[in-house]
Parts: sequence; structure tokens; C-alpha cells
Amino acid sequence: MRTRTLLIPKIIMQYKKILITGGAGFVGSNLAIKLKEKYPETQISVLDNLKRRGSELNLPRLKEAGIIFIHGDIRNKEDFEEIHGADLIFECSAEPSVLAGLESSPSYLINTNLLGTVNCLEFARKNNSAFIFISTSRVYPIEPINKLNFKEETSRFSLEINQETIGSSVEGIAESFPLEGARSLYGSTKLCSEILMQEYMDSFELKGIINRCGVITGPWQMGKVDQGVFVLWVARHIFGGKLSYIGYGGKGKQVRDFIHIDDLFDILDIQINDPEKFNGQIFNIGGGKENCVSLQELTKICEEITGNKIEITSVTKNRPADLISFITDSTKIKKLTGWSPKKDARKTIADITKWINENKEQLKDILS
Repeated sequence: MRTRTLLIPKIIMQYKKILITGGAGFVGSNLAIKLKEKYPETQISVLDNLKRRGSELNLPRLKEAGIIFIHGDIRNKEDFEEIHGADLIFECSAEPSVLAGLESSPSYLINTNLLGTVNCLEFARKNNSAFIFISTSRVYPIEPINKLNFKEETSRFSLEINQETIGSSVEGIAESFPLEGARSLYGSTKLCSEILMQEYMDSFELKGIINRCGVITGPWQMGKVDQGVFVLWVARHIFGGKLSYIGYGGKGKQVRDFIHIDDLFDILDIQINDPEKFNGQIFNIGGGKENCVSLQELTKICEEITGNKIEITSVTKNRPADLISFITDSTKIKKLTGWSPKKDARKTIADITKWINENKEQLKDILS
């Protein structure tokens, strides 16, 4: 009797050529690989300047997946000349540190996060490309968030049920939260980019979506003190070293919500397969109150999963641009898609731990 081979049909979408800027970074590389796995017939190219330490480790992964790598910088419009069009652009490139430019020149931050986005928008305009912008929850101003009604609990600060500011509730910060006030140089460059993108959509009929993401984390993120705190916390528990609870009494009660990179991909995949439904809109995307932890709580999870305990010091003085708590209210995107995150804190920390343990030699000098 002849054995019949089961043929799995290839999934095809409307976009034939996709460009991902910042494509050797954490979000960009994971997005590129996941897209190529699901849509093998789609040509996917990534552009990256490899400035962030550790991004070079993603190059073999990208090559193995059949993704075209272009060594270039979005600050240089000439670097776009060797890219022969794109139907869709994911703008993932950024200097992502909220502390960037505070103790040194802000030139790189501004040139990358703002002028670089202009070059991306110009490329999209010339090629009639759809445009998905990976923005940030940091566009919301710091002082109004810190003045919300919080209560101090055993291991965290929590939002009170009653809030007076529009766009704030026990669910977190929604898209309608007021934008007046300072938000960090990083947040300002991303907000300015959003505004320019909206003008391009209006003036040139550019198809686009703005996604304001909370903390994104998962394997292949090269975590640092000022960006990528979840990976940093796990790495210190594996490799050793000190950590600090900084600010707000030095108790580690500050809270952030988070979204695993796999859960973010699920939303982006929904968007690109029904673009008209989302076109021209702004969405908050994050883990929400279901997927949020304080630093204290994060420490406990890391100890339980890694089996290690490290020294954590206390610094009572607040850092510039820090927040007592940020929880993303993703009600808008959830109602439109039915999406909800699949990976909670324990699953996320377990994924990060597994990745680090499997790549210890490569990651030790970068993450320790």
C-alpha cells in the first residue's frame, strides 16, 4: 500500500516584499523570522546598522531563515537606494533607551528616532508602501502618570479604581490619555514621528498603523539597565552580579506591564492580514493588568525559575524619567481583534531563562 504524503498548503498574504528597519534588533529580527516561517513566499529584507551590541548575533539566524540583510542606517537616505521597493514597511528601528541623551549629546537619539523615521516615510511614499510604526507607551507624559491615584501594597504600587484623568482607569493608560507634558527625549522623538506619519497618511494617502507598545520582552533581547529590564534581571540571576531597586523608596514596588514578542507578533499578523480594518489608527499594545509585575515580584519569579539568589541593593533617589507604574490599557485592540496575551510572567521568564542557558558562551560578555 502506497503511503500518501500530506501536503501542507503555503500561507500567502497580499504583501510580496516586506522591509523591516532595525531588523537585526530584538523586535525586528524576531518579527522577520516569524513572518518568513509563516509566509515563506514573501521576500523579507531587514536594514540595520548593528550599533547595539549583540545585534550581530542575529545575523546567522536571519541568514538561516532566508532573510535578506542590508547593512545600513536609517539616518542615511542613501542607504535606502539599494532596496528595490517594498509593499510593507515595519519601522522597528530606534535608540530605545529612555535615558538616552540625558548625560550626553541627544544627536544620535534625535537623528535616529525622528530624522530616520522621516527617511523611512519618504521611502514609503516613493514606493507606495504600507507602513506600520512600532511606537512606544513612552509618548505619554511622565508627571501626569505619576500623579494618578495609587495605593501602596505589600509588593507593588497599584492603580486605584477611581481616577480623575481621562484615559486612565484601573485597566491602565488608554489612547485618550492627555499628551501635554514632558515625556523624555526618547518619548518625544517617537511622538514627533507619530505626528509626521499622520501627516504623510493625510497628505500622500499613505496606509499606516501606529502601535504604542509597552515593555516588549523575550528571547534574543540584549537587556541593559536602561532598556530590556526583564532580560537583564534574568541574566543577572544566571551570570551573577548586583541589581538595584532604584527610586520610590528603593523597595522595588514600581510596576510595568509586559508583552512577550510572540504575543506582539500575533497582533501584527492580524493587522497585516486585514489592513483596511486598522488603517489610520493608533493602538496601545501591552500585557495590561493581567501581565504586569513589580521589580519585587520579578525578582521572586527569577529566583524560583533560575534557582539562584543575588544581592539587590536599595537606592531611594528617583531616576530621571522614571515612572511609579505603567500599565497599558489595550481594550481598543482587544475589542477589534479578540486578541489576548498567551504568555504570562512565568512563561516569559522561563523562555528567557532557557534561551540564555542555551547560549551562555555567546551571551555572557554581553549580558553579564
